[in-house]
Amino acid sequence: MSLVQPLPPGPLDIVGDIHGESEALDQLLGHLGYDALGRHTQGRRLVFVGDFCDRGPDSPGVLARVVPMLESGHALAVLGNHEINLLREDAKDGSGWFFDSRVASDTPKYAPFARMPLCDIPDTLALLERLPIAMEREDLRVVHAAWRPQQIAMARELPLGSARSAYDHYEALAAQQAQVNKVAERMRAERQQWPHDLEDRNWLPPFLPAHSESELAKAMVNPLKVLTSGVERECRNPFYAGGKWRFVERVAWWNEYEDAQAVVVGHYWRRLNRGGPSFHGAQAENLFGQTGPLSWHGRRGNVFCVDYSVGGRWNARLAGEDPQQRFKLAAMRWPERRLVFDDGAQADSEEFGVAAAAAA
Repeated sequence: MSLVQPLPPGPLDIVGDIHGESEALDQLLGHLGYDALGRHTQGRRLVFVGDFCDRGPDSPGVLARVVPMLESGHALAVLGNHEINLLREDAKDGSGWFFDSRVASDTPKYAPFARMPLCDIPDTLALLERLPIAMEREDLRVVHAAWRPQQIAMARELPLGSARSAYDHYEALAAQQAQVNKVAERMRAERQQWPHDLEDRNWLPPFLPAHSESELAKAMVNPLKVLTSGVERECRNPFYAGGKWRFVERVAWWNEYEDAQAVVVGHYWRRLNRGGPSFHGAQAENLFGQTGPLSWHGRRGNVFCVDYSVGGRWNARLAGEDPQQRFKLAAMRWPERRLVFDDGAQADSEEFGVAAAAAA
């Protein structure tokens, strides 16, 4: 069994990134017509695109709801980059619900947040370890961030359950490459010239070439990272996203996607309603600036991002805003290509099969 698994036949409901927003998940599943075990009276199946956790107030609650559905087979899921972080014990911004080392730094931004009981950790990690990187059938593909033929072919050769070990292997290769290029030494020199914490958004750093080279190598050497975090390139105008200043930017890989099968992804913090800054700076305009909020995109108009930025609700709460106003949890109903949101609103997706202007 491979890290690329088959999707079942029949109608599906593909749920976007949840990021610890358990209330939104409960509301969405209710509107979709699923019971507590993930069963549907019409025989529909849930498919999650990953990123169950981090940033939101109740990551343990989301996992407690989803894990039994996955164990029973009533729901399916692919790994997101945030699940990869858990499996690798790689504590990142917003993961204080799980990692003790992040509690102090996460509290000012994300508190209050529920913490996972120690007794639940082994079974949760064991379930996540068994998830595939991607799923497919004749008419549809699901992956967290990018469907790239070269990296998908490499993932096909890896056995199910090997995501962490394979990821670590490729990270080691990236580290070896960095060592040959003396990247760490050059990064230390850059940090002496720019001593501020790169998680502090109040200090705009200059372009740091060694930091950019390090990020880019980590992003593109590892095929599993490409599939779960996307395609990236050097960015000489640093921007703040995901809790730190970044020196590489995401690429709209769908403008090169030529296969007939539709692809549904999450990951990219799409916005249903305009207003307020994007969580990923100007690069969000590069990705979706010419694409309507309900539109399919890509060279063939058959790629759709179903992440409507529910992971940003923590910021709205911090600012005293209504967290549901700008940040949504959504599901794509397939084959209907109809969107359902956590507030019960529904809308047909648009421009399926219509080539994106940027690609054309």
